[in-house]
Amino acid sequence: MKNTFIVEQKPFLSILSSIQPICTKRTTLDSTSYILFQVGHKELVLKSTDLEISLQASYLLKESDVDGAQPRSFLVSGKRLFDLVKELDGDITFTITDKQLLLKTGSVNLALNIKDAQEFPPFPERIENLMQLDAPFILQMLSRVAFLIPQNNANPALNGLFLEISDTDMKMTSTDGHCLAQASTKKYALEEPKKWLLPRRAIFEVKKILEGSNEKMIFLGVCGNQLVFSGESFNFFTKLLVDPFPQYGAILDKEGFVPAKVDRSCLIKTLRRSACLLSGQFIATQFDFEPDKINVSMQNKEVGKLQEQVPLNDFIGEKLGIRFYAPYLLSGLQAFADDTLTFYLKNAAKPIIFEAEQEDSHVRYLVMPVAPTKQQS
Repeated sequence: MKNTFIVEQKPFLSILSSIQPICTKRTTLDSTSYILFQVGHKELVLKSTDLEISLQASYLLKESDVDGAQPRSFLVSGKRLFDLVKELDGDITFTITDKQLLLKTGSVNLALNIKDAQEFPPFPERIENLMQLDAPFILQMLSRVAFLIPQNNANPALNGLFLEISDTDMKMTSTDGHCLAQASTKKYALEEPKKWLLPRRAIFEVKKILEGSNEKMIFLGVCGNQLVFSGESFNFFTKLLVDPFPQYGAILDKEGFVPAKVDRSCLIKTLRRSACLLSGQFIATQFDFEPDKINVSMQNKEVGKLQEQVPLNDFIGEKLGIRFYAPYLLSGLQAFADDTLTFYLKNAAKPIIFEAEQEDSHVRYLVMPVAPTKQQS
């Protein structure tokens, strides 16, 4: 039995692009390299899973002669389909036969072998939505913390983003053991508090989906032991990390800290110049804080040295010297948009804490100091 349906190349390729990171990851099952097609009279549903994260995407068909009461389901190689569709243009006519999926556009005729849909692993079902979220706002919050999630930290709990929703607010927190980033908002809350530790990979896939879509609102939900992000045209499922996230509350306590303000652009330029002298080495930069300035100095015997002064405002503490690794400071300042940075200091053993209020969210970035070596002491 043959059936035909038609798609537009560009939007269809966009969906296949979102699926690629999932269907190209090696797993213990060969069938995870395939995409499950479920073709109806008006809608095409694509499903992909690598047993850790899963994506279901829907596409409204231009034309289809498939009986809506009897949809066609089959498996097709995800990578091969993506590679072929990438090289096509305009409308693509697909024809389903018993053993192949035929592709035709203009004078181009292609065919891919298909497999029985029964070979596809069980897919998550029955989503319980917990709350509706503003998609651009959530994307912005994710961007302010995701950059700090390590890829292969020896502590598995650090390789994820900690999402907490209480009866008063929502928090996203990440740390690599040296720095900590947090974005919180009072826009969203749940009567019953929830905590999840999401894998780094899942966070970056969700970010890519939101960046490439026009979704205005998304739903956050659960499906068994998985967390789900849902939009009008997709459901993204992710398993969770089971390791306990570090207790970070005490390190964010600013009791006894004094505030100060500095021009963001000026500080970033100084940090970049300091980083230029590192030459791949872990060398700390000295920051001497005075009432009206920061004396910044760093020396790399193999490359050269730096000495600068950065204007400082509203600092009422005593003269204070602290050492930081410049790239740690630089990486977190991307999360702040204001021209003036507000930060807090206590002593040479305590972290520097940057804070800002940005569009209904509170952003924090913390960097631990570097202890001097015996030679540097």
